[in-house]
Amino acid sequence: MESALSPRRLNELANSQRAENKQLFKKLKRLKPDTLDKLFHEAHGKEFEKFSCLTCANCCKTISPIITFHDVERMAKALRQKPSVIVDEYLELDSDGDFVFRVAPCPFLQPDNRCMIYGSRPKACREYPHTDRKRMHGILGITLKNVEICPVVYGVVERIKAELRSSSSN
Repeated sequence: MESALSPRRLNELANSQRAENKQLFKKLKRLKPDTLDKLFHEAHGKEFEKFSCLTCANCCKTISPIITFHDVERMAKALRQKPSVIVDEYLELDSDGDFVFRVAPCPFLQPDNRCMIYGSRPKACREYPHTDRKRMHGILGITLKNVEICPVVYGVVERIKAELRSSSSN
C-alpha cells in the first residue's frame, strides 16, 4: 500500500489546482450520468487498490459526518449506551439542523487511525469518500471539496483529468 499524501501536502496540491478543478467539475456536470459514474467508479477502484485509509484518517481528523437517528441507535448499541447519552455526549446540531460530532478529531478515532466503533460507524463514514456511489452528479460539489481532505478523492480527480485529456487527444 502506498502511503498517503500528508494532509498539508494534499492541501497545498488541492489549493494550487483549485481553479483547474473547478473548470473540470463544470465539464463533468455536462456529462451523461452513466458516463460520469463510470469515470468515477473506475478511478475509485484503481485508487483503492493502492491506498489504505489507516495510513491517513484525515477525514476522521478534520470533518464530521452527518449522523442520522439510525446511526445514533447503532452507536448506542455498540457502546451499550442509551441513544440520548450518545446525543448528549458526542453530538451537536450544525447550522443545517443535522447532528454532527461535537469535536474533531472524531471521538472514536484511536491513535492507530482505527475506529473504536468501526462495525457500527455512521453511514456517511461507511460510504466516504463517496466516489463509488451512483448518481455522482448529485454530489459533485462535495466531491470537489473532498479533494482537499482525502488523498483518494484527489487521486480520483487526477485520474479523471488524465482520462479526459487522453480521450480528447484521440
